[in-house]
Amino acid sequence: MFGDMMGMMGKLKETQEKVAATKKRLDTVTLEESVANGLVKVTITANRTVKDLTVDENLLNDKEALEDYLVLAINNAIEKATQINERELAAAAKEGMPNIPGLDGFFK
Repeated sequence: MFGDMMGMMGKLKETQEKVAATKKRLDTVTLEESVANGLVKVTITANRTVKDLTVDENLLNDKEALEDYLVLAINNAIEKATQINERELAAAAKEGMPNIPGLDGFFK
């Protein structure tokens, strides 16, 4: 009984390390989202950190459009980054988890 418990605890520690390594790796995964035919571009990491923002100078005279495009581009980028983040972290967690009945539902 204690051997199984110690094995599970070791497996959980390995899983924590895999998840931490995945989080660190996701800092290097970037994606770009653009709107308005490329007039606004956002580069973001899979951990949802904005790395770059580019605005075509033609938009600088239209404050309202610029604001709308910025919100749209950033929200789209965050949504895509979140999907990648959740998928990668769930895979890392599931891979390392011990086989505990009932936990499968948490990683779908």
